[in-house]
Amino acid sequence: MKTGTDGVLLGAWVNVPTAKAILDIGTGSGLIALMLAQRSHPSTHIEAVEIGTDDAQQAKENIAASPWPDKIRIHQSRIQDFYGNQLFDLIVSNPPFFNNSLPPPSGKRKAARHTKSLSYAELLDAAARLIANGGIFALILPVKEGLSFISIAQFRGFYLQRQCAVYTREGKPQERWLLEFSRIPGQVIMERLFLFSDAKERSEEYKKLIKEFYL
Repeated sequence: MKTGTDGVLLGAWVNVPTAKAILDIGTGSGLIALMLAQRSHPSTHIEAVEIGTDDAQQAKENIAASPWPDKIRIHQSRIQDFYGNQLFDLIVSNPPFFNNSLPPPSGKRKAARHTKSLSYAELLDAAARLIANGGIFALILPVKEGLSFISIAQFRGFYLQRQCAVYTREGKPQERWLLEFSRIPGQVIMERLFLFSDAKERSEEYKKLIKEFYL
């Protein structure tokens, strides 16, 4: 899986500092897990689950070559079958999001981007099973899918606590939702992020968000 803007946004945006145990669902190449390893306390432990055999192997190689080879553990498994040995303060996912469209042609792209491999209900059930008291569940989704997910999440006892509307630039339609959920209802923090100030130049807010990850 290639490094994409969605993963970078989620890895840079989500609240991390107090998390002692983190779970990355659908880690792909390990990008988000590595970003969270960089952002979190040295003693924080990260478990990363990936269904694809080749992708899980690539993630293991990337972790081994990183500064945090002992901080992240990769599991080649469906999240529906993963139980682990602990509950997690932070669960993150850049999940499949094609619900009613033709799946991408590639087998790997199909598994990564089509909800037949992981429905939103299954993702929420896994999060409910694995999240610690007071934990955060965070993900990134397109606009329509994100609104649908918020409704499904509340039905399953996850309440939106922070959301960020992502736009490529001013005057363009919204592209993504960055979402954080808790099991405790409360006031929602609303944010906006524009990625570019013009056709090529990254916005100052986007540069500030990702400055620790780009050369």
